[in-house]
Amino acid sequence: MGYKRGVHMDKEQLEKLTINYQRIQSQLQALAMQKEQFTMQKEEYAEALEQVEKATGKVYSAKGGTIVETTKEEAAKNIKEKQETTSLRLSIVTKQYDEAAKREKSMRDEINTILKDQQQK
Repeated sequence: MGYKRGVHMDKEQLEKLTINYQRIQSQLQALAMQKEQFTMQKEEYAEALEQVEKATGKVYSAKGGTIVETTKEEAAKNIKEKQETTSLRLSIVTKQYDEAAKREKSMRDEINTILKDQQQK
């Protein structure tokens, strides 16, 4: 954010910094939930792929609200595509989370420094 700390940081600037800090915390929480969701999806797809590969009889797949019979190969292909998409989304969300975590730490450090400076006066 780059807030300037002069001899006296006025109350309004500190309030703005605090509000932005709270926003970044909310963003971190939302990103953490997305990371968890995509991680769980990846695990579910891995389990589904394992089950499809072990299947010896008929294989069924969900297609828009309907379950249809499909080949083992087609079902595996569809699951692998979903795995790739989920992995990509997880990678993106992880990067966003890491960047937000760095901003959050920087802002937290800045707020702590300001508060410490004010206490020493």
